[in-house]
Amino acid sequence: MSKSPLAAVRGMNDIFPAESARWQRLEHAFREVLRLYGCGEIRLPIVEHSALFARAIGDVTDIVQKEMYTFADRNGDSLTLRPEGTAGVVRALIEHSALRGQTPRLYYIGPMFRHERPQRGRYRQFHQLGVEFFGVAGAGADAEIIALSARLLAAAGVSARLQLNSLGTPASRAEYRALLLDFLRPKASALCGDCQERLERNPLRVLDCKVESCQELAASAPRLLDHLDAESAEHFSLLQDLLRGLGIEYEINPRLVRGLDYYHRTVFEWVAEGLGSQGTVLAGGRYDGLVAQLGGPETPAIGFATGMERLLALTESENKAPAGVELFVGALDETALASAMQKAETLRAQGLTVITGGPAPFKALLKQAQRSAAHYQVVVGADNLQGAEVLLKEQEGTGLWRGPWERIGEGLRSLGVDLPLAGPHTTRQSF
Repeated sequence: MSKSPLAAVRGMNDIFPAESARWQRLEHAFREVLRLYGCGEIRLPIVEHSALFARAIGDVTDIVQKEMYTFADRNGDSLTLRPEGTAGVVRALIEHSALRGQTPRLYYIGPMFRHERPQRGRYRQFHQLGVEFFGVAGAGADAEIIALSARLLAAAGVSARLQLNSLGTPASRAEYRALLLDFLRPKASALCGDCQERLERNPLRVLDCKVESCQELAASAPRLLDHLDAESAEHFSLLQDLLRGLGIEYEINPRLVRGLDYYHRTVFEWVAEGLGSQGTVLAGGRYDGLVAQLGGPETPAIGFATGMERLLALTESENKAPAGVELFVGALDETALASAMQKAETLRAQGLTVITGGPAPFKALLKQAQRSAAHYQVVVGADNLQGAEVLLKEQEGTGLWRGPWERIGEGLRSLGVDLPLAGPHTTRQSF
C-alpha cells in the first residue's frame, strides 16, 4: 500500500517568499505606526496553561468550549495553543510585576490557533497584531487607541467602517442579561442551533449572530445602550465627542457585543467589504477587570487585535512583491568564483541583495540568473579578472554597462541602483 503524501494540517497554510514579502511590508508599516504611539513589542509563548484562557475568556464561550487546541503534556499538565493574545499579555505583566506604577503600551504579532471551519481570511492557524494599553481608565485612552487602529488600517491600505457600542459595567450588564433572557426564552425556537445552545450560558452572543432569523429577533430585543449605568453612559458620550474632534467617523451598533467575557464599556469593530458575513478586520474594547480577575492589581485596560490574513486578503489584487534580489553574479570558472563571492559580500555590505552562481558554462549561468529573478546580472571569468571588461545588464530591459570588474559598483550606480559612494556602510532594508 502506497503512503499518502504528507500535507499541511487543514486550515494551517504555508507562506512562500513572494507572499511573505507582502507580510513583511505590512508588519514594517505597522511597527512604524506603533512607534508613533509609544508602543513596545512583547513576544509571548505560543503555548499557555489551559486554565489561563478558561479564567480570562470565560469557560462558557465558544472559544473555550469548542475551538481551543488543548492537550496534556508528558507531565499531565493541560496546555493550550493560544487562541488570542490578551490573556497572555496580562499573565506576563502580572508574573513579572510590570504594572506597579507603570502604564505600559504593548503590541504583539504572531500566530493564534482556533479549531473552526476554515474560510477566506479565517484559518485554524491565523496571525494577529494586537495592541494593549494599561493603566488609563478615561475615554481619552479609548479614543487614542481607536485613532491608532484607524492609522494602522490606513497604512495597510484597507478601507473600513468603525462601529461602536458600550457594554456598561458587569453589574449593569447582569441586569440587562435578565431582561434579554425574558425576551428571548419565549422565542427560543426561532433561534439558530448555535444560539439555542448559547441562550442560557451567553445570551448576549445572540445579538451579533449573523443568521437572519437571529438578526430579526435581535433587532426587536431590548437595547443594552438603554440600560447603561450613569458612569458608563457618560464615558460613552465623551468618547463620541473625542472621536468627532479627531475627525473619525463612526456608527453606533447596539448589537455589537464581542465574543469574550472580559469586555465591558467600550467595544468597537472596523468592518470592511469583501470578506462576506465575516467582515470584521479589527476589533477590541475595554477590559478593566481582567488584570484583577487573573490575580493582579486593579488595572484599567483597553486593546484590540487585527487579523493579518484578513488584511492581506483585502489587498490581494495588488501585484505580489518580487523576491527583491537586485544582482546575480555568475562565475564561469573556479578562479572567478572567489572574486565573485568577495564582490558579492562587498555589495551586500552596501545594502544590495546579491545571489552568486557557478562555476558553470555561460548558458547555464544565464538560466541560473533568470531563475534567481534578480533585476541585474553579470557574468565573470578569469579573463575579466585580468582586465577584460564585464557586461552588466538588466534581466528585463535595455540597461547596459561595460567596464572593469573592479568598478562593478560604479556600473550599478550608473543603472540607477542606490549605493553609498564612500564612507561607512549602513544596511538598507527593502519593504
